[in-house]
Amino acid sequence: MEFCPTCGTMLQYELPHMGRPSRFFCPTCPYVCYIENKVKIKKKMHLDKKDLEPVITDDDMKNASQTDATCPKCGHGRAAYVQFQTRSADEPATIFYTCLNETCRSTWRED
Repeated sequence: MEFCPTCGTMLQYELPHMGRPSRFFCPTCPYVCYIENKVKIKKKMHLDKKDLEPVITDDDMKNASQTDATCPKCGHGRAAYVQFQTRSADEPATIFYTCLNETCRSTWRED
């Protein structure tokens, strides 16, 4: 981002047009800065991803309530579930299910 040295407004970029080079211009005052050379990134920054901690752990699902719900993956008839308020208070809670079939253990949600 570049800012206008005259008024401080963020400059807008304009593509080259009819032989004129690309430029930055200020939408509020007459300031224009033509770009003659290619723009290069001066500083590269490596971002490290943080490890995500699951909101619902396997221990939570082992101690969760159980209900008759059909797994969409394997068709098993029992599932453990927990409810969370993921949206505003006037919206219904989201229910997260985990299949109790030991070979499947699939998870799904019901909004």
